[in-house]
Amino acid sequence: MVTVHVERAPRRQPQPALAALAGQALGNVPPPALVLVGIVSVQVGAALARELFTMTGALGAASLRLVFAGVVMLVLWRPSLRLSGVAWRAVIGYGVVLAGMNMLFYQAIARIPLGMAVTIEFLGPLAVALLGSRRWWDVLWALLAAGGVAMLTDAGGSVSWVGVLFALGAAASWGCYILLGTRLGATTSGSGGLALAMGVSGLVAAPFGIVGAGTLLLHPVPVAVGLVVALLSSVVPYSVELDALRRIPPRVFGVLMSLEPAVAALAGLLVLGQGLRPAQWAAICLVVAASVGATRSDTR
Repeated sequence: MVTVHVERAPRRQPQPALAALAGQALGNVPPPALVLVGIVSVQVGAALARELFTMTGALGAASLRLVFAGVVMLVLWRPSLRLSGVAWRAVIGYGVVLAGMNMLFYQAIARIPLGMAVTIEFLGPLAVALLGSRRWWDVLWALLAAGGVAMLTDAGGSVSWVGVLFALGAAASWGCYILLGTRLGATTSGSGGLALAMGVSGLVAAPFGIVGAGTLLLHPVPVAVGLVVALLSSVVPYSVELDALRRIPPRVFGVLMSLEPAVAALAGLLVLGQGLRPAQWAAICLVVAASVGATRSDTR
């Protein structure tokens, strides 16, 4: 569940044939539809990953997702390893943050409902949108989001505050991920940098998964489910989001991405049977409204 802002570099590496065909197919789909496909894909993938926890644990599921996603994207894009030192630092930093964000998020959804976790995690990109702003209405968006999260965690019963803390950690990682994504896009061309960073994230997450799940990671069922989760949660959304970003203004993209907490809550309800109270649905709507407002008022 993740947004990558990639700037066009002066020179772009020629795309492999498979990637070129995929690009042609995506080019025929309207950009807003691509964004919505990416949002639904990543949240359904997260819901399936939650079911994988019973076999591999949260860290095992995260490592399977990232390793498979890295392998698929490296095969799809076949990026060059001949990068400058600055570019490699951007790739490694991005990959490490990506791994941390996903492992923290999976630890969160192992303890709290998916919709709640995604809504709290969404504070990361929202904070980036509001960072350094001195406009009075941006204070309103921040207060609106804070009120929404406060309502969301008031479940009228027991809430795993450990899960909430993991979600907050994922939010901080998501904010860093967005900032590093700008550097990655400025120092690498095409999607090669993203593919290399995904490979790095798989290498970072693999030891944690091995310690947490051991040989269970090699069983056919977790492997098959992990591959599906990798495609739904990483390969498909990253690919469609990158294509959409090239054809619509970032502000429009941000407004569409603001629907993600609500889609996550629906995925949790339909796939996992995780119902939320009316007040919590209202809280999610507050966070979505804050995100839309902050995105539309951001002039950067």
